[in-house]
Amino acid sequence: MTFDPTRRGCIGLGLASASLLPSLAAARPAPDAAAPRGAAASVILVNAAARHGVKLSGVWRYSIDPYRDGSEGFHGARAGKGHRRYDDVDVETEMRKDPSALYEYDMAQSPTADLPGAWMGHDPQLRHYQGLMWYRRDFETRRAGSRRAHLYIGAADYRTAVYLNGVHAGDHEGGHTPFAFDVTALLRDGLNNVTLGVDSVRSTASVPPPVTDWETYGGVTRDITLIDTPATFIDDAWVRLSPNGRIVATIVLNGPDRAGKAVRVRIGDPGLTLEGRTDPSGEWTGSGPAPRGLALWSPETPILHDVDFETDGDRLSDRVGFRTIAVSGEDILLNGRPVFLRGICLHEEEFGPDPARIITPEAARALLSEAKTGLNCNFVRLAHYPHSEIMTRMADELGLLVWSEVPVYWRVDFANAGTLATARAMLADNIRRDRNRASIILWSVGNETPVGDARNAFLTTLARDVRALDDSRLVTAALLTERDRRNGVTEIRISDPLVAELDVMAVNTYNGWYSDDPLDALPAMRWRSDFAKPLIFSEFGADASAGFRDPVRLRKFSEEFQAEYYRQTLAMAETIPFLRGLSPWILKDFRSPRRQHPVFQKGWNRKGLVTETGRRKQAFAVLADHYARLDALAPAAPGDLGFREPTTGEAALHGG
Repeated sequence: MTFDPTRRGCIGLGLASASLLPSLAAARPAPDAAAPRGAAASVILVNAAARHGVKLSGVWRYSIDPYRDGSEGFHGARAGKGHRRYDDVDVETEMRKDPSALYEYDMAQSPTADLPGAWMGHDPQLRHYQGLMWYRRDFETRRAGSRRAHLYIGAADYRTAVYLNGVHAGDHEGGHTPFAFDVTALLRDGLNNVTLGVDSVRSTASVPPPVTDWETYGGVTRDITLIDTPATFIDDAWVRLSPNGRIVATIVLNGPDRAGKAVRVRIGDPGLTLEGRTDPSGEWTGSGPAPRGLALWSPETPILHDVDFETDGDRLSDRVGFRTIAVSGEDILLNGRPVFLRGICLHEEEFGPDPARIITPEAARALLSEAKTGLNCNFVRLAHYPHSEIMTRMADELGLLVWSEVPVYWRVDFANAGTLATARAMLADNIRRDRNRASIILWSVGNETPVGDARNAFLTTLARDVRALDDSRLVTAALLTERDRRNGVTEIRISDPLVAELDVMAVNTYNGWYSDDPLDALPAMRWRSDFAKPLIFSEFGADASAGFRDPVRLRKFSEEFQAEYYRQTLAMAETIPFLRGLSPWILKDFRSPRRQHPVFQKGWNRKGLVTETGRRKQAFAVLADHYARLDALAPAAPGDLGFREPTTGEAALHGG
């Protein structure tokens, strides 16, 4: 099967079907090649949180499996009966019934943990555990006629095998995108059990590869839900404002009656309805002129509209903002006006001394509010992987522009066709999940990847996938640069050939931290680009251990060094005529096992402007004041784009 990101059918299977996982065999043992197989098919289930269902988040049993004993025997054959955590048996009952029976696990008596949440939050001893973990819980349900049931998991890191009532429902690769399986045929009336085998180990073929600069956070880190839908349901739904002033909507149906079915999109205010009929594959796209005076979304006015996607027997509701984003020469245009991106990077890690990647609405609001109101940001880079949908929806609500990316990071195996397929599937899943989020303006396809033929082809494919899946946003990547000395002046040049495929250039610059440049030499550095495109400083920063002071010598890791680093880097930024945005690294200190200085780091990357518990460092005020000044200089945002009222019949346009 050829992967085509523009078609729903193939990504619907993607890497989430057990039959399409040959590339995973070399990366880890199969969950159990001889285990009973179900007829589960993967689905998209956009806006799954709006669906009716049984919430399965909460208390689960877990069992550590460092040697993958529950996956296969020690000779490589099928795991034995006494080792398979997913079997539909009560171990204690079986052993009482048959005294000769040998089981070396008992999920019903294993420790408990609250999900979602990475396993390091279950027990401090699991902080650096890399391997397989089994989770299991029971639940009650009743089958409802011809309706369908889907097991939806918001994210689990990194590979997940799913079993329902002892039957293998499917597998998924990737730690940060949602997946769902149709498990209608596997459910029974009354008591059911679901088992997840989550393996955090990544290989050189994984996305990302094993070496990163952040915490793995193995485990189930987002909600689990058993979702109920009609037999034919709205699987994907997307509405957007086009650059030519039209509201465009797309609906994809899933089910036996998907062809030729009437569909509608209703926008409550300003009262616009689009309708039509699906094509033979179940897809429909239609458009109509945006009404004059349509209230646009922006950081200053984050206005969201009630939108209903409908077909006979199914309705999916959402809150969507309308705005345009474009590039004109070296400018980024939001709603037709130039915008400078005053940003900050952040990892998906909640405030607190022991984060476990538990992103609640309250945790998301705390992080993003510190950026918006504390630092005077209008922009956040959600690094280095798709963050929780809770985070992107909160950005919509608060009014923060968003850079979203997939973890094509550092030493990706660019020559590996399986790795490319994994990255393409992740990218498609990320885009489909969040296409209705007005806050997202940039899809990024890579971070700090070395230039080369295989890499160039790999990232070019991803950039073109973005354009095929979403023509309403911009494409970027965090690039490397070349450095030279000319006439006594340090010159930094952007020459990466990938820029030809991008709308916006971005570079990570750490002059003065990862180099021995004196800080006061930074403003004299000159930046040159081979391309007439806007540039974002996607990262810059310096570590500071909160409370460590050295105002005289400006020693690295001191708060004074970090503050001065920011002053000088911002001064350098102001000399670059094509710079249109900043997202320094990073909002808060975050866990990173590679950072092991016994005094200053202790397993934390200390480049945060605040500590893990929210204590602000000196550099926080430096950036906040700089952004306040830029904000005061910015032109006022327009209230609307002057759209005319639609003529009779235009709003009821039928598309295909």
